Amino acid sequence: MASGGDISLEELKNETIDLERIPIEEVFEQLKCTREGLTTVEGEKRLSIFGFNKLEEKKESKVLKFLGFMWNPLSWVMEAAAIMAIALANGGGKPPDWQDVVGIVVLLIINSTISFIEENNAGNAAATLMAGLAPKTKVLRDGQWSEQDAAILVPGDVISVKLGDIIPADARLLEGDSLKIDQSALTGESLPVTKNSGDEVFSGSTCKQGEIEAVVIATGVHTFFGKAAHLVDSTNNVGHFQKVLTAIGNFCICSIAVGMFIEIIVMYPVQQRRYRDGIDNLLVLLIGGIPIAMPTVLSVTMAIGSHRLSEQGAITKRMTAIEEMAGMDVLCSDKTGSLTLNKLTVDKNLIEVFVSGMDKDTLMLLAARASRVENQDAIDASIVGMLGDPKEARAGITEIHFFPFNPVDKRTAITYIDKDGEWHRCSKGAPEQIIDLCNLTGELKEKAIGVIDSFADRGLRSLGVARQTIPEKIKESAGGPWEFVGLLPLFDPPRHDSAETIRRALELGVNVKMITGDQLAIGKETGRRLGMGTNMYPSSYLLGESKDEAIATIPVDELIEKADGFAGVFPASFLSPSPYSNSD
Repeated sequence: MASGGDISLEELKNETIDLERIPIEEVFEQLKCTREGLTTVEGEKRLSIFGFNKLEEKKESKVLKFLGFMWNPLSWVMEAAAIMAIALANGGGKPPDWQDVVGIVVLLIINSTISFIEENNAGNAAATLMAGLAPKTKVLRDGQWSEQDAAILVPGDVISVKLGDIIPADARLLEGDSLKIDQSALTGESLPVTKNSGDEVFSGSTCKQGEIEAVVIATGVHTFFGKAAHLVDSTNNVGHFQKVLTAIGNFCICSIAVGMFIEIIVMYPVQQRRYRDGIDNLLVLLIGGIPIAMPTVLSVTMAIGSHRLSEQGAITKRMTAIEEMAGMDVLCSDKTGSLTLNKLTVDKNLIEVFVSGMDKDTLMLLAARASRVENQDAIDASIVGMLGDPKEARAGITEIHFFPFNPVDKRTAITYIDKDGEWHRCSKGAPEQIIDLCNLTGELKEKAIGVIDSFADRGLRSLGVARQTIPEKIKESAGGPWEFVGLLPLFDPPRHDSAETIRRALELGVNVKMITGDQLAIGKETGRRLGMGTNMYPSSYLLGESKDEAIATIPVDELIEKADGFAGVFPASFLSPSPYSNSD
């Protein structure tokens, strides 16, 4: 490892140092900064090196973009016909063929205008992604905290992250309590992940719990978010539709060229026709030999398709993608937020109650009482949201004390008085913690662990619930023995229309495959619920890293064809070129 004095800021910009994994003290050394942040002068200096903390926006001339729609083989033939009609069609006492010129130019302009307007309305894909970035952030400059535009952040800045904040840049967490980070938009993980001191947090993810300071290690296009956005914005592969149009245009050019050559030989040397008569015949051959209205008809048809897709909330970056989508036979879909709601909920059918005589609704009510009704995290919101009315969580009781979640105890608890004046305490949290809290032993413990394992095998997250009475009626009292009440399965439910959409796609001959960054078990459970199959594999299998010899011997293209989906896939994998995609 080179020392801090050997590394320049330019080298850091080129990502020659792995700032994501080295110890946090070395991060400060390599970035040439301290925990007191940067000065304004140093920040401006680094801004000139690293650039603004935002995605690159493509600067494209509107005029050149418009004219670009006239630059293809079919348009070349039409343009050649227009030039011939005005430049060569003279003599014989007749004026130039203005009618043909005007007709051809109008068709070219109509075609280009429709295509230009539709693709311009679609906008830049980077602009859509950029809407997810934080516009403001709290940064330490000149020894003082202030709210600044996120765009001015540079590597070495110290920022503050708290509940509800969108992370403005890739950063490493400093000392403090752990955070709960929702990075589903980046990795596809449906549940918030815990980030501790020293861990990396990604630009574009959201803080769901906690507050801590962090040092910025990457900004703009150098962030995990920025690299994914760059891949999206640089997808300009020539599609099947464009290849077909080019082939038609080339065929027309070659056919017309051969025909005109033969006609010139026959008309002038053989028949010895007058110049103007021959030119008129050549114009007929030239204009009649091309499907002159085809580009316009295709543009209008795809424009209608683009409008219909926009009504469904879809962005069409290229109009030709509409035809390509209509011709697909395999659809690879993201899971989180596409096939599912990206919102935790409880599967009531699988709730396990461990107390005789208690029903599932009572268990849900106890869990809701042990949840916050304001400033909720994802789990609290999912539990309280299962009640008919969220107010039921506090109905008929008087709250004495609420014990919030922390990374050590990994549970929440509430102390309350019921309508009869009796004191109670209930708690929910990580099942292992709740089992220890209740001192479960023997068959009851084995049953609980068995249920937890069965939930895990199906990709469901378990939540334990316990209760106790407080005979002393004192808030600080340890209370009576804890009673293990039950286990709740949490999952990200499918969208209401996903199963029907997949069924219709299969009926139309389109095979739907799930591509997710989530765990394999979660992907399989979602596939089972949607009826799309559970024959899924980790993304490592695509890289030839399978430990299963039976799978390792299967060619990758065959594995892709047979699989119902892949898990553990990240944005770069979603968008990187594959020798097995776009194949005929």
